[in-house]
Amino acid sequence: MTAARGELAGCAGGKFDHTPGAMRLHACLVPCACLAAALVACRRAPEPEEQQQQAQAPVTIAPAEPGRLLPPEQFDAITNPLDRSRAMFAEAAKVMLHPRCTNCHPAGDTPLQGDDARIHDPPVVRGPADEGVPGLLCTSCHQDANLELARVPGAPKWHLAPIEMAWVGLTPAALCEQIKDPQRNGGKTLAQIVEHSAHDELVAWGWEPGHGRAPAPGTQAQFGALMAAWVADGAACPVAEGP
Repeated sequence: MTAARGELAGCAGGKFDHTPGAMRLHACLVPCACLAAALVACRRAPEPEEQQQQAQAPVTIAPAEPGRLLPPEQFDAITNPLDRSRAMFAEAAKVMLHPRCTNCHPAGDTPLQGDDARIHDPPVVRGPADEGVPGLLCTSCHQDANLELARVPGAPKWHLAPIEMAWVGLTPAALCEQIKDPQRNGGKTLAQIVEHSAHDELVAWGWEPGHGRAPAPGTQAQFGALMAAWVADGAACPVAEGP
C-alpha cells in the first residue's frame, strides 16, 4: 500500500513512474476514469418541457354538486393552459351529454324524450330538413314556449340537430373532436360555437324544460363561460379513454 501511495504521489507531481507496479496501477485507473465520464455524460439535463411536467404536481379539482357546473376560475390551479382547457371542456360536456341536449342530437332519424331517452311518442321522423315531414312538422306540436297543461315542451325554432351532429353515445373526447370539426358542427367556427352555446334560444330551453324534466346542470351563462374559456386556453380535447 505504501508503494502504491508513492506511485500516485509521483504521478500527481508530474513525473510518470515507469516501474512495473506503477504501470499496472495506471492501466487500471484509466478505464475507471473513462467509465465514470461516460456515466456522467449519459445523465443529460432534462428538457424545459420535462422540467415543467416534473415541477407541476397533479391537481385535483373537487367536483361540482349534482345539478351544478364548476365556473372557469375553479380550474385556475391547473397551470398548463392545454390541461386546463381539457378539464373545462370535460365540465361543459356534462351539459352537452345531458338528455336535454342528446334527445335532440340523436344518432338516428327519431328524436328521444324524457330523462331516460326513450323513443319519441307519438312516432315522428326527422324529415329532409330535420324539422319533421309535411303534415307532421316539429312545430305542429312544439310551440315557442312550453305548454304546461299539455306537458309539451317548446322553444323557438324547435328541430333536430343534423345527423352529423349526433351526440348520443359519445365520450367527452369524441364530442370535443366533433364540435371542432366544421364538417360535423354545422359549419361553425369556434367563436360561433361559443356564441351559440351562450345565447341560442333553443339551447336555453335546456335549463327551462318544463314539468317533469330535469334541467341541464348549471346555467346557460355558466355553460357559455366554460366554452369561452375552453377556446381561450387552446380548445384542447380531453384524452380519449380506452386501450
